[in-house]
Amino acid sequence: MDALSRRSLLAGGAATAAALAAGCASSGGRGGEQAGPPVRASGAADGGSGVPKPPASLIGDGSTSDSGPQPHQPEAVPLELGERPPQFVVFSWDGAGELDNGLFSRFRQLAKDHDAKMTFFLSGIYTLPESKRDLYRPPQHPVGASDIGYLSDEHIRETISQVGDAWLEGHEIGTHFNGHFCGPTGGGRWSPEDWDSEIQQAMDFVMNWRTNTGLTDLPALPFDYRKELIGGRTPCLEGQRGLLPTAAKRGWKYDSSGPGGLQVWPQKFQGGALWDMPLQSIPFPGHSFQVLSMDYNIMYNQSGNSTKGDTARYGAWQTQARDSYLAGFERAYTTNRAPMIIGNHFEQWNGGIYMNAVEEALKGIAGRPEVRLVSFRQLVEWLEVQDPAVLRKLQSLAPGESPAGGWKSFLGGAAQAAPST
Repeated sequence: MDALSRRSLLAGGAATAAALAAGCASSGGRGGEQAGPPVRASGAADGGSGVPKPPASLIGDGSTSDSGPQPHQPEAVPLELGERPPQFVVFSWDGAGELDNGLFSRFRQLAKDHDAKMTFFLSGIYTLPESKRDLYRPPQHPVGASDIGYLSDEHIRETISQVGDAWLEGHEIGTHFNGHFCGPTGGGRWSPEDWDSEIQQAMDFVMNWRTNTGLTDLPALPFDYRKELIGGRTPCLEGQRGLLPTAAKRGWKYDSSGPGGLQVWPQKFQGGALWDMPLQSIPFPGHSFQVLSMDYNIMYNQSGNSTKGDTARYGAWQTQARDSYLAGFERAYTTNRAPMIIGNHFEQWNGGIYMNAVEEALKGIAGRPEVRLVSFRQLVEWLEVQDPAVLRKLQSLAPGESPAGGWKSFLGGAAQAAPST
């Protein structure tokens, strides 16, 4: 990563940690069936088959439930010999809270309009009332401390509703953890044990929102979070080294906390336990350096630490942000087909131009031949059914490198026959 992009990434955490959204959790919670609180209508989760699913089994206090397999999930199919891989694009969101700006619902509708699936990294404390903040014991910080604000009771209600509906529509619910601590006193200093505590607390907040909020009229979340949570992204992309041993121990499948990567095919790390899914360095129109594929980093390179820059430049900045995403997409789509990973926040920085830019980019990408707009979970499932020899071939391609001799030649002999026994 170039020096300016790296500076913007670091500043994107320490300088404005309170402004960045945060997300949710991992394993834990109580099991068992329970009657009582409302459950979402089973017909809503029928996957489009028209056949109602069996009633969901409530978990613990009825905040969450097991409603069976997630609807609207594609079948992961291995590539055939010589077949060109799809162009995967992952739109992911750090924070995933529904505020008065309605951005969560806005992008759920956009996804529905364009047959897209996304990953929403929920913040655990976004389901915890501020009146109960003493339940949060952040590592290396005072009880109840957080570098992002707790949501109002009404926004907690709306967030829980959005999360449940998003899962039923096929989106993934991941984690951005809790208090969004960055910089000298942030997650970069946390041990694996600290991260384990942070994850467990975020999980507990999500799995016990009914007890903590006192809300009784909302349906249970339709998923068992202990099964749903398979990955996350750390605040400000800090602390990955301490997180990874804990993530692997908890059985996660991927991590998206790397501080910037190349547009290449994902590989496994942490002893083969996890897929490395970092944000990527993509072309930045008008500059000789590249920028991280995240709204905050684009903003930092346009208006510095200010989220309210020169209004006269908003139009040009929005175009530049959109064109940066599209340039990254075209580089992958026309060459190595490496999955493109985009990160965003539900924020109205610089008048909301980054929300407009990512919407325009998605509309420009959706519907192109062989393009799949997927969640991290769906991408992982596809990767894990591919022949290892095919993956090694794909992983050998550099950013912007096309396969020698074309895809048919490049992958035509990649698959290996299964050894005889």
